[in-house]
Amino acid sequence: MRTQVAIIGAGPAGLALGRLLERSGIDAIILERRSADYVLGRIRAGVLEQSSADLLRRIGVGERLEREGIVHTGCELSFDGDMLRIDFEDLIERHVVVYGQTEVVRDLMDARAQSGGQIVYEAEDVEIVQNEGTATVSYTKDGQRLDIIADFVAGCDGYHGVSRASVPSSAFKTFERTYPFGWLGVLVDQPPVADELIYAHHERGFALCSMRSHTRSRYYVQVGAQERVSDWSDDRFWDELRARIKPDLAETLKTGASIEKSIAPLRSFVVEPVRFGNLFLAGDAAHIVPPTGAKGLNMALHDVEVLADALVEFYHERSHAGIDAYSRVIVENTWRTERFSWWMTTLLHTFSEEGEFGRRIQRAEFDYLAASRAAQQSLAENYTGFRIG
Repeated sequence: MRTQVAIIGAGPAGLALGRLLERSGIDAIILERRSADYVLGRIRAGVLEQSSADLLRRIGVGERLEREGIVHTGCELSFDGDMLRIDFEDLIERHVVVYGQTEVVRDLMDARAQSGGQIVYEAEDVEIVQNEGTATVSYTKDGQRLDIIADFVAGCDGYHGVSRASVPSSAFKTFERTYPFGWLGVLVDQPPVADELIYAHHERGFALCSMRSHTRSRYYVQVGAQERVSDWSDDRFWDELRARIKPDLAETLKTGASIEKSIAPLRSFVVEPVRFGNLFLAGDAAHIVPPTGAKGLNMALHDVEVLADALVEFYHERSHAGIDAYSRVIVENTWRTERFSWWMTTLLHTFSEEGEFGRRIQRAEFDYLAASRAAQQSLAENYTGFRIG
């Protein structure tokens, strides 16, 4: 098979890139090692920056987002029960939209199916070989070995994918920080405890009150890195969450049997560069952030928007400027976003090794944020999406 762009991975990054290219008349084939059902079954975050929501509308997959997405014009921070609302609309005239990543993927998959764009699910043993001016992507499907010849390859297949692994380790540098805790998350069919997200710092640990819809809530508590899901009954989880949020909220919290429960480790990871000849990395293949700032999905969508613009420029204008600048633009934005996610994580979580001094510093940071409109504007600007280029 011959195509212009081979996309590895059918998550939100790969699907969005395929949609962007398709609407610009550029041919692409998407390969995914998992089944479509598996991809749709992955539970992920769901806070879209305003620019991400605008992108989905622009590429024609915003109908259900408009109908079901929940616009948030602010969020709440809490420190030992003291509440501070960050009013995005008042501070910078922007907002975010709560809309699950699973729903984004579903909308993109439906759009590709309707347009006839090709996705190969359960593509096994993918290999990428760069040639002079092209790349060969080989894979096995139903016992048959097949090749795709492409001008470019977009590696949108995540941290454990084949794309970055196909590059010699000497060709890039990695930067990583692993945090000594994780998030224990519970999904429950109950209305959320508040109209907006609540990020809570407590001496017992961080907690987040989030949502997927007006009738489905997602809650998290900070747990030790060695904790196991099996150690946490639903009752234990709800008791711990109540202890970490403001008492009047705890009293109104509607609990129930969890429909999904998992522990997500927290870490930061960056690759430099993110272009290797005809291969471009995007999304989790290039970077991972702690979930505190709700950035992972948004970074992936931004990556592929930049990449799509570069490829459109190449095919329509025969210019290499965009593809040559891709790595620099993505790396600059990655570090800016990593800084914000690190800052949010540092402010809101407990670090036992920091002791009481560390807690006092966190309290001083919270008090400064409460007193300074400029500091609140900085938070709002970063939370709703600040980008270079």
